[in-house]
Amino acid sequence: MRIKVLDEYPYLYETHLHTNQGSACGSRTGAEMAEVCKKAGYSGMFVTDHNWGGNTCVNKELPWKRWISLYAMGYYDAKKYGDSNDLDVFFGMESGFTGTEFLLLGLEPEDFLEIPALRSASIEEQYQLIHSKGGIVIQAHPYREEPYIPEVRVFPQYADGLECSNATHSSPRSVSHNNPSWDDLARKLALDKNKPMTAGSDLHGINVLGGGVAFKRRIRSAREFCKAIIDREDCILADGKYWRNKRGEIICEMEIR
Repeated sequence: MRIKVLDEYPYLYETHLHTNQGSACGSRTGAEMAEVCKKAGYSGMFVTDHNWGGNTCVNKELPWKRWISLYAMGYYDAKKYGDSNDLDVFFGMESGFTGTEFLLLGLEPEDFLEIPALRSASIEEQYQLIHSKGGIVIQAHPYREEPYIPEVRVFPQYADGLECSNATHSSPRSVSHNNPSWDDLARKLALDKNKPMTAGSDLHGINVLGGGVAFKRRIRSAREFCKAIIDREDCILADGKYWRNKRGEIICEMEIR
């Protein structure tokens, strides 16, 4: 399967992806996930496994340093593949607060070692701690409704941006969480609150869904990606069905072979 990127925006980045080395719901290793993204036409990807507040597969009771080292194994595995195959692999984390989830982007595992208070932080404190190390917070799939989410809660005041195109909701290839209207609500919230929009797949296996953010230039680091989002750099959003501009308006249908 391969995504036909648009000529003007040839560099596509998956921003929301899980491995079986960090997430109990992941089905493949970091290297396997990186390989399938490379073959699908991505220029880069974030590994955003679930932390202690979600469906992690790493013992939540471990000391902080040990927990981080084990949690980051999926990222390091993916990065090893990426370094050898011209795929930029970035570290991230998906945090959870009783079903309300956030993508923490822009930091390395070493940065997280310096903020052990994150493990007991509130949503507001998380925002402050991630900012203290130079990262950003994106609220993931803000309006998703599922049994594991007891209540839909949105926190634009503690997020730098909102995930407004989640390919698990919209892609014809998706077999779960199928409801594009959840993304419509997220786009409305982002416009109302003047928050940048992001896009990703929430990918848990090798059935690539086609979500992500595409740029005119190559992005070489997680910090560079975050700066581009915060600065509202020219980019387009992919939801597995449509290409959208950074305001969420449809440009054209995606071609996925």
